[in-house]
Amino acid sequence: MPSQEPESAPARLSEPARLRIEGILDPVDAALARDFPGDKIGGQPIHTVYIPASVASVDVPGEWGDSALTSIESNPDLFASLDSSGVLQTVRETLARRPIQDLRIDFEDGYGWRSDEVEDRHARLAGQVLAALSSETSGPEWLGIRSKGLAPHERRRGFRTLELVLDGAGGVPDGFVFTVPKLRAVEQVDAVVALCEEIERAHGLDERSLRFELQIESPQAIIGSDGSATLAAALHRADGRCTSLHYGTYDYSAACGITSAHQSLAHPVADHAKNVMLVAAAQTGVWVCDGSTQVVPSGSQDQVDAATRRHFDLVTRSLERGFYQGWDMHPSHLATRWTATLAFFRTAMPTAASRVAAYLDSASGGMMDEPATAQALAAVLVRGLDCGATTEQDLQEVSSSITRDVLQGLLTRTVGGPLV
Repeated sequence: MPSQEPESAPARLSEPARLRIEGILDPVDAALARDFPGDKIGGQPIHTVYIPASVASVDVPGEWGDSALTSIESNPDLFASLDSSGVLQTVRETLARRPIQDLRIDFEDGYGWRSDEVEDRHARLAGQVLAALSSETSGPEWLGIRSKGLAPHERRRGFRTLELVLDGAGGVPDGFVFTVPKLRAVEQVDAVVALCEEIERAHGLDERSLRFELQIESPQAIIGSDGSATLAAALHRADGRCTSLHYGTYDYSAACGITSAHQSLAHPVADHAKNVMLVAAAQTGVWVCDGSTQVVPSGSQDQVDAATRRHFDLVTRSLERGFYQGWDMHPSHLATRWTATLAFFRTAMPTAASRVAAYLDSASGGMMDEPATAQALAAVLVRGLDCGATTEQDLQEVSSSITRDVLQGLLTRTVGGPLV
């Protein structure tokens, strides 16, 4: 006899029971949607350049770009050995066109303490420089200042400097963000939000026009006195104004007792702090930025070669670990930053594009990628497009189904939802 399909068992969960469970989950869904809206892929700069306020001028991007080009032309064999992906010509074009993506005028450690009269003058001038750069097509897309921190001895000076910068700029320049150094307590973020609100009110600025970054230079920002992750809680008290987290290599390492000879982006102490930053910021839309190296290419040719390769390796290491932005403190670092970054994404493109195409075509291609993996692959391709490592034409040569719009669709849809 032919087998008969078993009759479906009637559902035993009553409607009141289902509603009881839904009542528990609904507020959880709302909180997760509020606190973790998703990663912000696209638009993140590959670096932040810090310059002391005492030398700020509209000429800085061009001067740094020229100096970085000189580094390449003066060391052709060295950069040729680093360029395994054929990116140097694109690097040269980028350094000539828009060498700096994110510029921060520093009034903190890189500036020091000066008389109020001098800092007032530099603050107004910084505002004028930022306003001028924000209107230039070759200027940084993101820019701002790092003012002094929130400790009792310095915060009034930091508040005044921020106000004077905005006065000098005539408002909030496009892409403006200010860096808050040395976060140590969750409540400090409440104060920064209040500062933004009060400055907007006092200066007649648009509501929510001020945004800030948090700089992680203290162990207390990673683990508080109660054992909790200070940073994770702080992010969710930033009222949506926090754009990124920046790691401070040397202050953090010193605070953990690491001797100066061993302070590095690659030290285990640094890796721990940055991994906490990465996890805390995951799916919040807040970017994470690696720190800096003080080793610059100068001295003998052997010393130049060693410092250049060191920076190239550190940038590559950071990219491999999910840190797509870092500090640059010397013009020559632009040459290695751009070379390492473009090489990383150009090398990743063929495999990532092929797997995205297979996913879109519902074919395995030797890989059984899940939706979350497809999103990660799409993120690699979007970052590559943003920095200029690849073009949409490059992607089309792999598969005509891959466009920027399709990639953005993969990034914005809910994981587990239908195919784009």
